[in-house]
Amino acid sequence: MNAAHLHLMLNHLPVLGIAFGLLLLGYAVARKSNELRKVSLAVFVLVSLLAVPAYLTGEPAEDLVARLPDVPKAILEQHEEVAQLAFTGMVLVGVASAVGLVVFRRGRLVPAWFNFALLAAALLVTVLMAWTANLGGQIRHTEIRAGWGGSQ
Repeated sequence: MNAAHLHLMLNHLPVLGIAFGLLLLGYAVARKSNELRKVSLAVFVLVSLLAVPAYLTGEPAEDLVARLPDVPKAILEQHEEVAQLAFTGMVLVGVASAVGLVVFRRGRLVPAWFNFALLAAALLVTVLMAWTANLGGQIRHTEIRAGWGGSQ
């Protein structure tokens, strides 16, 4: 197994995990469930921790893939730039969630302002993660690149 393979295996966890946490927090807010709100905070902490190895394997994977023929350098660079934004956002959501778990422990209600701020941040990170994943897919899948003229 090389760095590219490891990166491909690991990057699905934060991409799907942040979306799951977002849906769970949205459901918890709609159901007014303080316990589910706290579970969603724990999901965000876990997912942000899982994002670390996915992010750290990106550079070694890029070094391998950049040597392959027909790999567009522009997509590699854009994937890396968006990944940096997504990772930074993921870390911020994870840290905010960890703080929330500490501050709102032992039966204390998670306030509405915190839930909605976290929902907004998680939505933004979900979009950034999806964009990052799409760009990563375009590196080796020409059929999903803009302007590809494959027959239907």
